[in-house]
Amino acid sequence: MSFQAYLDTVKEKTGKTVADFRAESSEKALSKHGEIVKWLKEDYGLGHGHANAVAAALLKADVHRSPQGDRVAAVFSGKKAAWQPTYDALLAAIKTFGDDVDIAPTDTYVSVLRGRSKIAIVQPGAAFLDLGIKRRGAEATERFQAAGNWNSMVTHRVRITDPSQIDAEVMDWLRAAYEGAQ
Repeated sequence: MSFQAYLDTVKEKTGKTVADFRAESSEKALSKHGEIVKWLKEDYGLGHGHANAVAAALLKADVHRSPQGDRVAAVFSGKKAAWQPTYDALLAAIKTFGDDVDIAPTDTYVSVLRGRSKIAIVQPGAAFLDLGIKRRGAEATERFQAAGNWNSMVTHRVRITDPSQIDAEVMDWLRAAYEGAQ
């Protein structure tokens, strides 16, 4: 689900916009992310992801207005820049699955979506690229480990230390995630 999709769902559920929440959180003198998330969960019954998105919109409004390309560039900046060409090639390959592939960059990783459903995340490190894949029901393997606490938005993680490791098997897993997100 893209960042905007989270906010749209919150508006559908609560009838409130980010501006409404901003005014109300200001009245309550809430200025910390955790405080805002707790308030939204308790008072509006929002799930963690939706409350987190609203809190981020309230506290980091300028980040979420940046052009998508700028946000991707920020994820792949500094020592992580070496992984940008690998990410670009991977995304181009995933986009061949269908015209409904999109991305939603965060501060630390890029979500890959099919419509509003997350199918994968790409998170660079200095010496590796972590690829999270959402395949509910698929057994973990030595290579495709259970994501566990690494990121609860995906089910599996594969660590890439060389671009050649993004092979047919990885692409098969990504295609299965794409097809499962229908």
